[in-house]
Amino acid sequence: MKIKNILTYATLFTSACSRVSLPIIPRLRNSTPSNRLDSSLVEGLSGNSSHSTLSSNWAGAILTTPPAGSTFTGVSARFTIPTPKVNGAASAWVGIDGDTYAAAILQTGIDFMVVNGILAYKAWYEWYPDYAYDFTDFKMSPGDVINISVAASSSSAGTAIIENVTTRQKVTKALTAPTPNSNLAGLNAEWIIEDFQQDGALVPLTNFGTVSFTNSMATTSAGKQVDTTGAQILDIQQGRNVLTSSSASGSTVTVSHK
Repeated sequence: MKIKNILTYATLFTSACSRVSLPIIPRLRNSTPSNRLDSSLVEGLSGNSSHSTLSSNWAGAILTTPPAGSTFTGVSARFTIPTPKVNGAASAWVGIDGDTYAAAILQTGIDFMVVNGILAYKAWYEWYPDYAYDFTDFKMSPGDVINISVAASSSSAGTAIIENVTTRQKVTKALTAPTPNSNLAGLNAEWIIEDFQQDGALVPLTNFGTVSFTNSMATTSAGKQVDTTGAQILDIQQGRNVLTSSSASGSTVTVSHK
C-alpha cells in the first residue's frame, strides 16, 4: 500500500453539521468493491424510481457474468471530463472484478473534485487492494474527451491506459496483483462513477452533473467483444437519499447526479 498525493489542504463540507477533512500531502486514496445495500433496508427511499440496485459507493453498470466458457479480460470506454459544481469529489473509471468477485479490481480512471471552490483532476490506476497511484503530468481540462481501458494478460498481470483524445496525450501502466490473494477472476466488467475512500472514509460526493460512458465494451478470454446488454444498474444511496440516476443501453452508460 502506498500514498497518493493531491493538490492542497482543504475541507469538504457535507452539511453545516458534518464534514470530512481532505488532507492533501500525503493522503491515502483508494477504490473499494461495490457495497451493495440490502434491498429490505432501502424500500421507499427517496429518489429510487428506477428500481436500480443500490450501493453506498458505486453508480453505473456492471456485467456480473461473462459469456459461457470465458472470463472478462478487458474493459474500455470514452467519456467527457465533467465540471463538478460543489465541494466534494467523485471518480469515473472502468474495471475488471470488484462486485460479485470482491478480492481484486484492476481499474483506471479520473478523479474530479472541487476543493474550496477550485477544480482539480487526477488520472490514476489501481489494482485493489493496493491504493491508487497517479499518472503524473497527465493534463486534462473540463470538456476534454478521455479514453480509458484496462486489459488483463493473466489473472495476475494487466495494463491500464488513459488517453486524452483532445490533447493527444496517452499514458500506460503495467500492473501486477499486489498480493497472492488478489488475482483476478474475470467475472465482472464495469463502468462506474464512484464515491471513493480517502483515509478509510467516503469523501463527500460532488455534484458532477452527467457522465456518459460511450464505446463501453468488454473483451472476453475468447476474444469476443460485448457491450453492456444485460448489465446490472447501480445507483448510490447514502442516508435516506438516492444521489444518482443510472442507465445503460448498448454501448452507452449514463450516470447523473440528482
